Amino acid sequence: MPRPVHFEIHATDPDAVRTFYESVFGWRFEQWGDIPYWLVSTGDGDPMSGVPSSEPGIDGGLVQRAADRPAEGQPVNAFVITVDVPDCAAYVDKAVAAGATVALPLAATPGVGWLAYVKDPDGNLLGLMQADPTAA
Repeated sequence: MPRPVHFEIHATDPDAVRTFYESVFGWRFEQWGDIPYWLVSTGDGDPMSGVPSSEPGIDGGLVQRAADRPAEGQPVNAFVITVDVPDCAAYVDKAVAAGATVALPLAATPGVGWLAYVKDPDGNLLGLMQADPTAA
């Protein structure tokens, strides 16, 4: 069955958003071509040369947003990416320290793990998930 292979983050301020994801997750960004677009490497691979990561997950892109950032309180109108993290509470704190705001506080998803949602500095919704089948 077809599976997602790429994501895109839209940003009115790509430099600020790039700095946020670099500092929170250690993702790497590489300018692609002469347009405001950066390839995002989330693992140990190299999307620029087509070398896949040895870790599960997908790589993506960062693009200059074509319009204003999402308005506060606006319903989600796009896909939301969720990142697997080793300690959800610690990553919520790390994201907030880097400029995120909490959209949905940390909560247990019974039998699955811990989940929280934050908004990056440009207002994009982002899920943080810690696998823990004992979460209740």
